Amino acid sequence: MSRQVSKDTACELAVRRLLHAAGLRYRVEYPVPGMARRRIDVAFTGVKVAVLIDGCFWHGCPEHATQPKANAEWWRAKLDRNMARDQETTEHLIAEGWTVLRFWEHQAPGEVAVQIAAAVERCRLEKHRGRKE
Repeated sequence: MSRQVSKDTACELAVRRLLHAAGLRYRVEYPVPGMARRRIDVAFTGVKVAVLIDGCFWHGCPEHATQPKANAEWWRAKLDRNMARDQETTEHLIAEGWTVLRFWEHQAPGEVAVQIAAAVERCRLEKHRGRKE
């Protein structure tokens, strides 16, 4: 398991390439404000959009998660803690005014990029409207 990539996964890179090609600029591995040792995979800081792309095994994908047979009890506790941490991070970001978008690694990068671009645009419009009023 130590060889598992924790950042810059193939899915993350594909999504980031598509976002960059669409003219969107973002921060990578951005620290979660107010939470030590947690990072946002792709952050649009100006409009507070946080994108997290979760691995199916590590984050408990309902479609693709597997259960290791060796040391099963330890792994179950570990994966449950990961999912609880994900939920806590999402709730914290929302409380801080961020829009949180979570995707699974198995989702098509093109579809993910389209959803992200739409959310960023929506947040930009909301921010712009807020300035005028």
